[in-house]
Amino acid sequence: MGSDRLRVAIVGGGIGGLAAANALVRRGIEVTVFEQAPALGEVGAGVLITPNSVRQLARMGLGEAVAELGGRVGAGSRYCRTDGSTVGPIRTADSEGAHGVYGMHRADLLGALAGALPAGVVRTGHRCVGFEQDAGSARLAFADGARAEADVVVAADGIHSALQRYVAEPAEPVYSGHVAYRGLIASDALPSWPRDAHLVWMGEGKHFMVYPVRGGGLLNYVGFLPSADAAEETWSGVGDPDALRAAFTGWDPLVGELLSRVETTYWWGLYDREPLPKWTNGRLTLLGDAAHPMLPHLGQGANQSIEDGVALAVMLDGGSPEDAPRALRSYEEFRRPRTAKVQEGARANGRRYDSQYEDLRERDAEIAASGELRAWLYDHDVELRAGEFARA
Repeated sequence: MGSDRLRVAIVGGGIGGLAAANALVRRGIEVTVFEQAPALGEVGAGVLITPNSVRQLARMGLGEAVAELGGRVGAGSRYCRTDGSTVGPIRTADSEGAHGVYGMHRADLLGALAGALPAGVVRTGHRCVGFEQDAGSARLAFADGARAEADVVVAADGIHSALQRYVAEPAEPVYSGHVAYRGLIASDALPSWPRDAHLVWMGEGKHFMVYPVRGGGLLNYVGFLPSADAAEETWSGVGDPDALRAAFTGWDPLVGELLSRVETTYWWGLYDREPLPKWTNGRLTLLGDAAHPMLPHLGQGANQSIEDGVALAVMLDGGSPEDAPRALRSYEEFRRPRTAKVQEGARANGRRYDSQYEDLRERDAEIAASGELRAWLYDHDVELRAGEFARA
């Protein structure tokens, strides 16, 4: 190998892959990110960044970027019935109030993560098509004939991961029975709208939510609707604004006001997957959606990917190339129980939001008690806990 310095190759330049790269660079670990797209960029609209990852992004030096580029979710955030009456408040900070919730445009978050990395760390136009390893190293092959060697390979290449098959028997994504329509509306177009509020309306078999991005200058909306056909898992399917409006006819006038402004909307099918039996094989490990794709109903997909990257960096810190497989097993052992609980929690929350109860008082009681789950999510300091786990 010629060096005792650990070399890490990350396949996938999305939020999880770039967050992992930042966490690794922060600890002085050599890292290269291989992204298949010709340029970094992510379609889609908003993503909620919650205190459990805001805390970690701040330690990476990105706290100001999150505050400037994001829309702080504040007072007045609440769960509503279809008529707009309040079921309960939405938690908007950790228990200490030190870290908040921000709505961010995915492209803004991706740009901040990429911009914080040293030049040359990210290599675009590299589509991974092969992997092999032996006792001493791991090797990647790319579609253009390029090759790369590393001590550790991290598959951060999403729910349709090309590298997952080298770790575990491929598991088919599970279609939830729902699609999501999403888009952005300028806040100025809705002068009466509460700019800093995260609002969720819960109806029978469907729900609607809105939260701010870009400092409150834009509102990100998402409408979740049932669909019998297994829709494609895509960010860029063009939806029908009239069909979206029709689906929420008769709901809170605030919803109708926003939907009346929609000119273009995009849809995607909602999928997750049963927890995998393993994430790691030798020098290869999975991260983010490649390991634990989850439904969006807890707003934790990106946040758990960021947690993964931080935990991975902690486990690899100070280790040698020879020690890498053991460190990856520790990373998996530490992370799998939490992400499995979040995956199931997202499914359960979807059932609440879609009012799948005979007695809605039961739903409302669970929503009122959901602050405990949010505290468990938001108060978790993955860097601290991973360090404790590594030393145990």
